[in-house]
Amino acid sequence: MLRCIIAAALFSLTFSMMAVAQRERAADLIISNAKVWTGDKTHPNADAVAILGDRIVAVGTLQQANSWRGPQTKTIDAHGKLMLPGFNDSHVHFADGGRQLDAVQLNDATSAEEFVRRIAGRVKGTPQREWILNGDWDETKWSPPALPTKEMIDPVTPHTPVFVSRYDGHMALANSLAIKLAGVTRATPDPPGGQIVRDAQGNPTGAFKDAAMGLVFRVVPPPDHNQRLRAIKRALAHAGSLGVTSVQNMNPDYADVAVYAELLDHGELTTRIYAAPLITDGAADQAKIGIRHAFGSSYLRLGAVKAFADGSLGSRTAYFFAPFLDQPNNRGLLSDEMQPIENMRDRMLVADAAGIQLCTHAIGDAAISTILDLYGAVVKAHGQADRRMRIEHAQHMAGKDFARFAELHVIASMQPYHAIDDGRWAEARIGHDRASRTYAFRTFLNHGVRLAFGTDWDVAPLNPLLGIYAAVTRATLDGKNPNGWFPEQKLTVAEAVEAYTMGSAYAEFQEQEKGSITPGKLADMVLLSDDIFSTDPAKIREAKVLTTIMGGKIVWPANSATEGRD
Repeated sequence: MLRCIIAAALFSLTFSMMAVAQRERAADLIISNAKVWTGDKTHPNADAVAILGDRIVAVGTLQQANSWRGPQTKTIDAHGKLMLPGFNDSHVHFADGGRQLDAVQLNDATSAEEFVRRIAGRVKGTPQREWILNGDWDETKWSPPALPTKEMIDPVTPHTPVFVSRYDGHMALANSLAIKLAGVTRATPDPPGGQIVRDAQGNPTGAFKDAAMGLVFRVVPPPDHNQRLRAIKRALAHAGSLGVTSVQNMNPDYADVAVYAELLDHGELTTRIYAAPLITDGAADQAKIGIRHAFGSSYLRLGAVKAFADGSLGSRTAYFFAPFLDQPNNRGLLSDEMQPIENMRDRMLVADAAGIQLCTHAIGDAAISTILDLYGAVVKAHGQADRRMRIEHAQHMAGKDFARFAELHVIASMQPYHAIDDGRWAEARIGHDRASRTYAFRTFLNHGVRLAFGTDWDVAPLNPLLGIYAAVTRATLDGKNPNGWFPEQKLTVAEAVEAYTMGSAYAEFQEQEKGSITPGKLADMVLLSDDIFSTDPAKIREAKVLTTIMGGKIVWPANSATEGRD
């Protein structure tokens, strides 16, 4: 019996060595003893993966992977842990996220007093006249919830200009010094697509909404090259720690793209980036030099533009057909880019004629409907094509527009964490009926609409596992909906993971390159501490990333080593 076992083992080893000998190179890395969820419907599960260079060459049994083993092949024993394709975040603000990691942290301040204390503490370490920015405050966590004013922070910021953003990015608070530097007075008119919040006497309170934020941002010194580099390196490390191997970077500055290119040259770009600059800048620029969708390398690509239709629900600037329940004279705001709408249509036509992908922020039902009208006009003008036009957020749908989404083949680029965050207070603002079509994941799938999931980081945490948890449970952050806020919109874990991997890959024209663990595709994978398919859905958010592999290299944990040959 022993002789038979030895003979079989020798035969298997000889076969493997012969198979390797027939190839020019052996695998660089083999991952064994894994519970691989491939995302590939033709081969959904596996035990091992072999990687050569930055590509997957084998997925299946250990024997199949070992057929690629050579003298220099490194190995990882996954110890039975779940392996998924690398997460692809379809909507981030990457450099902003990196900056926020080092900025004053205001999002979890649970009172106005704590908000002020944290700003005061930041002032102590900030040179005079250097701006305090970012912050991500959320007044809905205060009791009572009320917009902050300059009078709250002026006493602790007499010589330091402050312009701290609300977490949705559609409102920010300035102190009196910042308002003075910006030259804003009670006589300053609201710009198109924006609002200067005023008191009963018409004086600015310090809160600026949407396009009005530009009145202050125009006097804020832009980050220099080293500041951008530091923020982006922070963002790259954070992404790696969370299993995020690709991001789709919405409205970056071109200076940020230049930093990405610099890091790529130095071999330090550890997250793949698809950059979509603002349509007001990027459409004409990219069209002039012939850039089309998904132009570039597997690491850094251009070919998309980002547009804005409206604001946000939290800032009450999302554009609706009917008014907000708690502000009966307010339907929200169309963005300055949409005034007049013909200007947006012309920009979209220019971009589409050049083969550039359209990604448009639209949150309120009227904004979404208007963008679908514009997308329909693009198709009518230029004919059918594989455009993969996207609506970013697609939060509050009109019932009539789900079918139009499908007919126009528009991708719903959505952020599930927003559902469990906004669900704390959304119905008080828009009512039960409109809320029932909010973050309508299941309804979109039922209509055949493709989902691409992301986070909107730094608006929400970058952690994809929180997003999967949100899509599967819809349990709001206040604990008041343990069985799900509009539970009929829940997804299965597999559907949510697919939207975070293949869905996002499709949304950037890369489904043949990534999104699943398939031979020939890029070797981007993540190993998790827990099997999120079999655990209690409520515990998905507790899972951790053990290892992140991008292009066949371990990028998390940093400086980790693989095992040598057994």
